[in-house]
Amino acid sequence: MSETAQKVFHKFLVYAPDKRDEGALGRRLSVRDQHVVVTRQNIASGFIRVASALITPESLDQEQKKMVGSVFICEAENAEKVREMIEADIYYTSDVWDPEKIVILGMLPATPLP
Repeated sequence: MSETAQKVFHKFLVYAPDKRDEGALGRRLSVRDQHVVVTRQNIASGFIRVASALITPESLDQEQKKMVGSVFICEAENAEKVREMIEADIYYTSDVWDPEKIVILGMLPATPLP
């Protein structure tokens, strides 16, 4: 009887800052609904464990938050799978995220993930 090898999944932190040009926030808001739908699908599948928009410190106490990027904790076989997800995202393809500044790092969480 042959045993099927279990896939090993690793945790990854993704930092995806928005571009800083004048139109970046407008582009983000124009495709946000599509981004949220796909992100929720990736959360439901377990690929994304944590997802958040990043906001400016000044907007913490304001009703209108100024979003300036995204952060994720993903669980995948390798960093390439995470990069594929990021590069397929509407924020990436619609010129919202700054591809030169996206960071994907392996991580070893010290606390349980949701």
